[in-house]
Amino acid sequence: MKKYIILIITVLICSYGSRAQTLEEYFKIAAQNNPGLQAKYISFEAALQKVPQVSTLPDPNFSFGYFISPVETRVGPQKAKFSLTQMFPWFGTLKVQGDAAALMAEAKYQAFVDARNALYYQVAAAYYPLYELKKWKQIEQENIEILQVYKTIATKNFENGKEAMVDVLRVDILLKDAVTNLIILNKKEKPLLAAFNTRLNRDLNQAVQVQDSLSAAMLAKNFRRDSLLSNNPVLKELDLKVKANEAAARAATKQGLPKLGIGLDYVIVGERNDVAVADNGKDVLMPMVSVSIPIFRGKYKAAVKEAGLMQQSYSLQKVDYANKLVSNYESVWFDTEQQNQLINLYNEQISETKQALNLLFSAYGNSGKDFEEVLRMQQQLLKYQKMKASALSQYHVALAKLNYLTSYDYLIN
Repeated sequence: MKKYIILIITVLICSYGSRAQTLEEYFKIAAQNNPGLQAKYISFEAALQKVPQVSTLPDPNFSFGYFISPVETRVGPQKAKFSLTQMFPWFGTLKVQGDAAALMAEAKYQAFVDARNALYYQVAAAYYPLYELKKWKQIEQENIEILQVYKTIATKNFENGKEAMVDVLRVDILLKDAVTNLIILNKKEKPLLAAFNTRLNRDLNQAVQVQDSLSAAMLAKNFRRDSLLSNNPVLKELDLKVKANEAAARAATKQGLPKLGIGLDYVIVGERNDVAVADNGKDVLMPMVSVSIPIFRGKYKAAVKEAGLMQQSYSLQKVDYANKLVSNYESVWFDTEQQNQLINLYNEQISETKQALNLLFSAYGNSGKDFEEVLRMQQQLLKYQKMKASALSQYHVALAKLNYLTSYDYLIN
């Protein structure tokens, strides 16, 4: 009987020691491979190309004209004319247009940073259920091994006339439940792997190394709250969009001011054969200055008003998002505290249940009675172990979301 007790205790405290790939390494793989994140970064790079487009002078205009009927002048007939003109927007227009485009590109970068942080959270949220599944499978396998030992003991006691056949049947029922549960858990692994590997943009069935153990700690009441609003990339993005539209409003105002043009005309003049005159056949070179007159003011006023309204829109979006951040922070922080308290509770319950189970099993070994209570306590231990694994998984998912809300960078910290 003692050797069976030793075997059961050994199974209960058995640990599985394989070194798992770290979650941070999976973050790196996701950041390199995820097409959605790559699209965000390419969008930022595309926005950068807007800066030289709007901060460069317009192309000069070149024109050529040929006089089908030459225009007679004192020095000869005008045969052809070349014209070259360069327009210059009002002073500072190109700079503010470039500033607006650069600010919008920087806003795109902040959108990329937020997408990266969100991807980290999604990877973590798909990773920890795999940990939970792994622990449940281990716990269920241990339960099967223990029940098999129980069945062997009950069968021998029945053969020796110490127990009724019903004890053997009770163990057999629980054993079949445990085997079926393990089969279901094994089948559950495929969709969880697919959900995780999708974030990494790799084969859906590729194996994932999951760490063997997790721990939970009580977080400070204002855990990283100082970075909630100061470091959030979405709030930075909205700030940059407000500034970009301020620059766009200034650019629209300057667009409504006159544009200056500098040009040069060159006229080819033929020689006169009927009379000798000074400068006979001399070509004409004529510098020119032009000014655009922005008479139609409606489009400029509309552009300024559009930029002002967009500033208001982004400012209101910022306030709304900040309110949501604060609300989500409080909710997620409560989730971490709740799961942490449950983990502590389950640790106590597991410890006490193991003590009770050892006492019951020792009493059963001496008297051969209360076998049903031994089985019930074993299933109670199984329940607490699974609930602890689930609570640990939920705690770390909540912590990952808290890290996302506070813009925590795993790869720097």
